Amino acid sequence: MGEDNGTARKIIACATVAEELRLMGVPEGELLELEFGLHVYPDKLRETLQGEIDAVPGEGDIVLGYGLCSNAAVGLVSRTHRIIIPRVDDCIALFLGSRREHLRRLREEPGTYFLTKGWIRAAELPINDYLRMVERYGEERALRVTRVMLANYKRVVLINTGNYRLDEFRAAARSMADTLELNYEEIPGSNRMLRAMLDGDWDSEYVIVEPGEETTLAMFLE
Repeated sequence: MGEDNGTARKIIACATVAEELRLMGVPEGELLELEFGLHVYPDKLRETLQGEIDAVPGEGDIVLGYGLCSNAAVGLVSRTHRIIIPRVDDCIALFLGSRREHLRRLREEPGTYFLTKGWIRAAELPINDYLRMVERYGEERALRVTRVMLANYKRVVLINTGNYRLDEFRAAARSMADTLELNYEEIPGSNRMLRAMLDGDWDSEYVIVEPGEETTLAMFLE
């Protein structure tokens, strides 16, 4: 279990996770949001995370609103802070409440494109690529290319974390599914892991790295 040592905490989170954390009441002064686009370049994401970790003053804990994220969380270190990271592959597990639930959903249908409010607002979605290609190449060619790119996907799933009204985001998710001829579903999410992360309930589902210790891939596979 995590401890409340009375010192300030800093949360460094992906834009999609930061969106949920704000809705859960995390104050802006405690939260540092990084742009979603960094995920495309894991080495750059790691470098950015390390730079932000190095810039955190004081001795409080640093909590990362990230998962392993294509190994971007491997090789991080702080000389003066503990670093706490959810032991998940990516943030989708955080929105579903656990890595186990994420894997269960993927076994149910491997070709699933998961969405949340944060993903729709911050992520570079395939539908955006499609719309840009329509302007450049026309609708028929753009649709053909996009469907080839998404050939392994069968459905779009909107996760309802319960932190906001879905209406606006449901329309965007349905539009993506309909345009790309993918099935559309909505499933309930869970704040369980995010709540535990905020409350300091850092059990085996979290990597806890002591000052001077470097994160390793093995830590996420335990």
